[in-house]
Amino acid sequence: MKRLFVTSVRDGAMNLWLLFALLGLCAAISPSKQDDEDYEDVPINKTWVLSPKVYESDVTLILNKLLLGYDNKLRPDIGGKPTVIETAVYVNSIGPVDPINMEYTIDIFFAQTWYDSRLKFNSTMKVLMLNSNMVGKIWIPDTFFRNSRKSDAHWITTPNRLLRLWTNGRVMYTLRLTINAECYLKLHNFPMDEHSCPLEFSSYGYPKNEILYRWQRRAVEVADQRYWRLYQFAFVGMRNTTDVAHTQSGEYVIMTIFFDLSRRMGYFTIQTYIPCSMIVVLSWVSFWINKDAVPARTSLGITTVLTMTTLSTISRKSLPKVSYVTAMDLFVSVCFIFTFAALMEYGTLHYFTSNRQSKKSKANNNAQKSSSMVNIRPGTSLLQMNNIVPYHEEADYAYECLDGKDCASFFCCFDDCRSGAWRENRMHVRVSKIDSYSRIFFPTAFGLFNLVYWIGYLYL
Repeated sequence: MKRLFVTSVRDGAMNLWLLFALLGLCAAISPSKQDDEDYEDVPINKTWVLSPKVYESDVTLILNKLLLGYDNKLRPDIGGKPTVIETAVYVNSIGPVDPINMEYTIDIFFAQTWYDSRLKFNSTMKVLMLNSNMVGKIWIPDTFFRNSRKSDAHWITTPNRLLRLWTNGRVMYTLRLTINAECYLKLHNFPMDEHSCPLEFSSYGYPKNEILYRWQRRAVEVADQRYWRLYQFAFVGMRNTTDVAHTQSGEYVIMTIFFDLSRRMGYFTIQTYIPCSMIVVLSWVSFWINKDAVPARTSLGITTVLTMTTLSTISRKSLPKVSYVTAMDLFVSVCFIFTFAALMEYGTLHYFTSNRQSKKSKANNNAQKSSSMVNIRPGTSLLQMNNIVPYHEEADYAYECLDGKDCASFFCCFDDCRSGAWRENRMHVRVSKIDSYSRIFFPTAFGLFNLVYWIGYLYL
């Protein structure tokens, strides 16, 4: 009995020892819960490994350490080499372009990158991505846009600013801006004009021996152009340049982006060119109306002239009050001249035809009066009386043609003047044929003008 009890105790102790050994082995193989919290799964080349976690308190300690004794009023490397600012612009949209005020609107993301040795830190995180609250605590370049009339930073729902810090002290600062910038438009070829609208920026207070601006490799990029509000313009391209401005306060590096725009003619073709051409053609209808229809031809001529005056006034409303002549001004002015000339053509025709008829009627009345006042004496024959009347008619004829003097002009606009020495080396124009001449001359002249106009402004 005693022997059996000893064996049982020995077997129980061995089992207990095996249990503790197994628990110790499990503890050695499995990491503790605390160790699990200190590591996270990180994919590296599609292989999941455990990487040490960085706690928020660690980032806070890094930022507090960086800002300890940091003076944001002083630029990096002050008193030494100049600070190099690398810039890049992402164009979100352009437009509209205001030709009256000579400005355009542009929406951009503006990025600046520089190195600040005071912001170097050691951490497992290579980049600290911070929001706008950190911007006011470090030094930021005093960049401003030189040709902007109004600039707005976006603040909804929070300030649209971004700040990133690298372990080597590299800083990247981006923000979104909407800028109304000046663009001097040269409107000599309007509406077939092309423009290069600039966007200039530089440092406000640091000359080039303090701050140098440089373009990044991909300095300027643009978004999808389908949603741009250019309306009358088409985006042709862009280019960026670097220049130095010499002022009394020093030499400043100026960075400029030129946006090349070409005006679309569709709006002005529909609103101005086609209506003006149709009014000119309408004025030619009077050449086929009888010259005796004075109210019809006069009202048609005056209506076309007044309509051209209205169109010329409307066409200038979309332009600034420039003192030079634009291409559209030239076209509208020539169209006005054609309509006015058509009205004057009928005025000339009516003057000469009515004047000739009045003189003929006056001559006939004088002849009849002379015939009635002749006393028939004995020995006077009818032949003598008939010889008197042609004499007066011949006198009236000469008076009507030559007006009491020799005809010295190149043109003679009387149908009755068909003979005489004055016709040598001179051209005879028949009044009744002026309408016939105008039917050919006006369309031909207007067609030649359009040929020269469009070739000259579109291809030369």
